[in-house]
Amino acid sequence: MSTWRVLGRLLVYQPGLYALNMLLWTAFWLTPLLVGLVMRAIFDAITHGATVGTGLLSLLVLLLGVAAARVMINVWGVSAWATYFFSRAALLRSNLLQRILGRPGARALPDSPGEAMSRFRDDVEELLRLVEMTVDGVGIVLAGIIGAAIMFRINPVITKAVLVPLVVIIGVVATREAREAAGRVTDLIGEMFGAVQAVKVAGAEDHVIAHFQTLNDARRRASLRDSLLTEVLGMVFWSSVNSGTGLILLLAGQSIRAGTFTVGDFVLFVFYLSLVTEAMTTIGNFSARIRQAGVSVQRLVELLADEAPERLLDYHPVYLSGPLPQVSVPEKTGMDRLETLEVRGLTYRDPVTGRGIEDVSFTLTRGSFTVVTGRIGSGKSTLVRALIGLLPRDAGEICWNGRSVERPAEFFVAPRAAYIPQVPRLFSEALKDNVLFGLPVTRADLPGAVWSAVMERDVETLESGLETVVGPRGVKLSGGQIQRTAAARMFVRKPELLVIDDLSSALDVETERTLWERLFALEDVTCLVVSHRKIAFRRADRIIVLKDGHIEAVGPLEELLRRSPEMQRLWQGEPFSLLGSPTTR
Repeated sequence: MSTWRVLGRLLVYQPGLYALNMLLWTAFWLTPLLVGLVMRAIFDAITHGATVGTGLLSLLVLLLGVAAARVMINVWGVSAWATYFFSRAALLRSNLLQRILGRPGARALPDSPGEAMSRFRDDVEELLRLVEMTVDGVGIVLAGIIGAAIMFRINPVITKAVLVPLVVIIGVVATREAREAAGRVTDLIGEMFGAVQAVKVAGAEDHVIAHFQTLNDARRRASLRDSLLTEVLGMVFWSSVNSGTGLILLLAGQSIRAGTFTVGDFVLFVFYLSLVTEAMTTIGNFSARIRQAGVSVQRLVELLADEAPERLLDYHPVYLSGPLPQVSVPEKTGMDRLETLEVRGLTYRDPVTGRGIEDVSFTLTRGSFTVVTGRIGSGKSTLVRALIGLLPRDAGEICWNGRSVERPAEFFVAPRAAYIPQVPRLFSEALKDNVLFGLPVTRADLPGAVWSAVMERDVETLESGLETVVGPRGVKLSGGQIQRTAAARMFVRKPELLVIDDLSSALDVETERTLWERLFALEDVTCLVVSHRKIAFRRADRIIVLKDGHIEAVGPLEELLRRSPEMQRLWQGEPFSLLGSPTTR
């Protein structure tokens, strides 16, 4: 997508606010032209022997009035600009976040979370700096053009001699390396923080730190070149004011003696020279910034993956002040009630490894308890994730009460479905908030959900009960407590379909037994559970046995133990630690 198109769409979002900012900041940058003209008149009056009379006082009052007006414009402009700036930042970031959250969970980001944060922060700010330069630049360049025209009208020869050298500098542009190098460093930092345990187990601390230093040195060199070029450009531009002033003195001496160039003209030239130089600076910096922004646009579009690039700039309201809109919580309706869930030919293959599931078909009926089992790598987690849209299916059809589900990721949410992954995610918020997850407490049976998840005793031992902040990723909780918190999050929503991926992997025997019993006690709930536990096998109405991504066998436990060698091996692979003999149901 063209950087110019992005810039244009960002500029005119909220047209009234755009027009207000353009008016205020154009006026702010044009008022110095009037200051220069007034100063010219004052110095010409003094040169011709004027005393402090009515005319001179009027000029001084006019000068003070212009200065006061500029101060007021600046005050209003800053307020208007803050709203203008942050509304565009909110627009870009909310669009990015909305697209990411709408993608299949396993492919939400093209890179690591750290790299995504770099793009959310740095690349959005790069575009906003371009917007800022454009809004300011209109007034700055217009003031420079008008100032140059006035100077040319007064004395064309001096004007050309002073201004022509400045035009040569406009073509200089900056580098784009720094943004990409900084992104690589942020990417590695995110991966390091997410893989601390793996790094320590492998004893690779020194190697990882050395690699980090290598990337950081590359970022430092790129940033240094970028900063050096910026400073050199600034030095060249602003030294032009001093050089130009000296050149005006050299060229204007004879004209002043001849009476064709007054002291007021000299003051105006010196004053306007800074305006014209600022305009040249803005043009040069804009040409550099537009190229840097092109890199940022490309990096932001990459976050959208297969979405149309235009989605980055979808207009919608943003809320920077006043009350926030109420977050709607969907009410369960008759259309949400599950009678049958049919899966036909569901297929997903990882594009890199080629592993996955193929041609998986089954049917869930209301109130049934179905277990998916198989060896490690057989496709159990892949199956449930492809079913609910966390992985994009390559083929197959999913029907809810006979109606095809075209976008599973949007459909399989509360109140229709809830999902517990193998490794649940918690936020550094209160335990209560991690369970409710935005659900109003007045509409939730929080104590009942805590009880169903076997968390009641744990809550009593926490320092602040349900108000205890669990820390990043639930670091203050044990692995079993994290799993049961996710279970409570699922139970509190009372969904039609529970999709559970290995719920009890981090639980002790007694807690696991209690959790399964309370799960079985739920009435009129349909469950699809990934498990290798015998207690789940015995309770299951039907077991789906996967092998190498295909369904090996389907049926109740007794039948599978008679006719399925794969189920027999799975059954014998787990010690009889939970519930007695294999013939007991």
